Amino acid sequence: MFFAVFICLCLPAAAQYPSFKPLRYDDDFSSLKNDTAAGWYARLKYQSISKNNQWSLSFGGDIRYQYLYFKNEEWGDAPKDKNGFLLTRYLVHADLHTGKKIRTFMQLQSSLANGKAQPASPVDENQLDLHQAFIDLTVKHFTFRTGRQELLYGSQRLVAVREGPNNRQAFDAVRVLFKKNNYQADGFYSHYVKSRQQIFDDGFNKHTKFWGAYAVINKVPFVKNIDLYYLGLWKRSAGFDDGAGRELRHSFGTRLWNNGKKIRYDAEAVYQSGTFAGKPIHAYTVSINAGYKWIQFKSKPEFGIKAELISGDKIYADYLLQTFNPLFPRGGYFGLVSLIGPSNLMDIHPSFAATFTKKAVLNIDYDIFWRYSLADGIYGPNAILIYSGQGNSRKKIGNQLSADLVYTPNPFLYFRAEIAWFIAGPFIKTSGVGKDILFIAFTSQLRF
Repeated sequence: MFFAVFICLCLPAAAQYPSFKPLRYDDDFSSLKNDTAAGWYARLKYQSISKNNQWSLSFGGDIRYQYLYFKNEEWGDAPKDKNGFLLTRYLVHADLHTGKKIRTFMQLQSSLANGKAQPASPVDENQLDLHQAFIDLTVKHFTFRTGRQELLYGSQRLVAVREGPNNRQAFDAVRVLFKKNNYQADGFYSHYVKSRQQIFDDGFNKHTKFWGAYAVINKVPFVKNIDLYYLGLWKRSAGFDDGAGRELRHSFGTRLWNNGKKIRYDAEAVYQSGTFAGKPIHAYTVSINAGYKWIQFKSKPEFGIKAELISGDKIYADYLLQTFNPLFPRGGYFGLVSLIGPSNLMDIHPSFAATFTKKAVLNIDYDIFWRYSLADGIYGPNAILIYSGQGNSRKKIGNQLSADLVYTPNPFLYFRAEIAWFIAGPFIKTSGVGKDILFIAFTSQLRF
C-alpha cells in the first residue's frame, strides 16, 4: 500500500526533481527553494527554516527488499537452503544547512536478514545503527568534513559504499575536499567502521586505519579523464593464505577513463608495497574495461570486454607477500552473486547489454576465472580466504554465466531480476564439495 500511494503522489511530477546520487549526501534539492507551488514531497526534500532562506532542512531515504536463492551455496559447502532468504535494508537521512558554509548530515541504517539457513553475517544484518553523522565547513573551493561518512572513489574497485550487499560500509574520517573547474582532490584519514549486528553498537574501531589522497583531472586531451591516488591501510590483524599478522599496505594507482556515447573505457593499474607479519609486500593489479555501443539502433546494443590480472603469492611461507589486497571494494564485484573477490585472480569477462526502452535494460555477462598463482588460494569480496591453494596445482577456478534485467519506471523505483550459473572448475572441485552454483535474485528499491 505504501508503494502504491507514493507512486500515485510522486510519479506525475517526478521529472521536475533533481536526480538521486550514489552518495546521498551529494543530493542537491536547493532548486526547490523558489517553488511557490511545492507539494508535500517538495517540502520534504527542501524546507526553509529561516526568513532569509539561508537555513534549510531536507529528508530522504532508501527502502530495499532482496530475495536471494542459492542452489549449492558456497559450492555445496554451506547448509542446504531450499527456500532462499530475504534481505531488507532501510536508510533514512536528514541534511541540515545552516548558512552557506556549515552543513550537518545524519543517516540511520537498518539491515535485516530473514530465512537464512546459516547465521547472518554483519554484512547481511545490522539491526539499527548510526551509519553517517558528519559536519561540513565550506570555504571557497575547500570543504572540511569530519565525522562518520561513506567513501567512494573512482570505479569503486578499491573504495566503495558496498551497495550490493545488505549493509553499506562507512568510515570515521577527517577529510579535506577541493573542487575547482576540471580539478578535484580529496585527502582523508579514517578508521573503518566495523559493522556489528545489534542496535547502536557500531562503536569506534581502532584496529583498522585507512588514509590517503585521491585526485581527478577531467577534460584532459586525448585520454579525457585521469585519476591519481595513494591509499594507506593499517590492520592490527589480517589473514592471507600465507599466514596472519599485522598489515601495513601502501597502494599507488592511476586510472584513465571515459564514458562516451559510443565508446567507453576504464583502464586502471595499482601497485602495493608495505609489510605483512614482518615481511615485505609487493603486489599489483592491472585491469581494462571497455565497450562499444551502437546508438543508431533502437535497442542501443553494447558489447564489452573486461580483463584483470590480480597478483597472488608465488611462494608459500617465503620472505615476501604478493597477494593483492582490494581494500574496501564494492561487494558485488562480479555481479550481485559475489562468489569470489579480486585477489590472486585472472579473468576475462565479455558482456552484452541492450536497452529495450528507456526504462528496461538487459545485461548478459560471461566470466572465466583462473588463479594467478598456484601457491595462493581464492578469496571472497572481503579478502577473506575461501579455499587455500596449498598443495593444489589446479589453475582454473570456473566459469560464470549471468544475466539481469533492470526496470526503472521512474526516478523513485528500481527493480532488478538476476540469474547466475557458476560452473565449478578443477580448483573448486578439488578444494571442497565442488558443486555448480545456481543463483537467483529479485530486488525492489524505493528512493525518496
